[in-house]
Amino acid sequence: MSQNEPMSPRGYDELLREFKYLKDIEKPRVNQEKQRAAELGDRSENAEYHAAKEKLRHIDKRLFYLNSMIEKAQIIDPSVLNHSRAHFGATITIADINSDEEFSYTICGTLESEPENGLISVHSPLAKAMLGKEEGDEFSVHLPGGKKSYEVSAITYTDIFSLKKNIRTEKDFGFK
Repeated sequence: MSQNEPMSPRGYDELLREFKYLKDIEKPRVNQEKQRAAELGDRSENAEYHAAKEKLRHIDKRLFYLNSMIEKAQIIDPSVLNHSRAHFGATITIADINSDEEFSYTICGTLESEPENGLISVHSPLAKAMLGKEEGDEFSVHLPGGKKSYEVSAITYTDIFSLKKNIRTEKDFGFK
């Protein structure tokens, strides 16, 4: 049984958008490139032909990955959830128990995550440690820098895509 892959409704829509773009636009375009290059003659020394073939390989690998994510997708709309506990889509503010330094993280899907912008995958150790916690709860987690202890100081809801800095477009999907 494959693991479910939680994602927001918009995250799922973005996943489908990339899949359809690659399948319906990019792959046929690169196939034409490959065909044109093949018509130029000797394929063994034809750089354009080999480049197009390589692009098709990358497109097929990406399509396979995206398809597996679509099949495992578990769409969760965090805006309708109760925000008294940390859950998928919640923004959790935590304080380091030793330094009082505060951090805010939003738990999201793998394809939606941007750790550098506080959007962390539901599968990350920190997200797993926070899930189910309420304001005032303390928890410890093993991170790359060692074991850290935190207290949950706030749980709020902010739309995941309003926090994202790296929203991909068609030009990001392609293999130019």
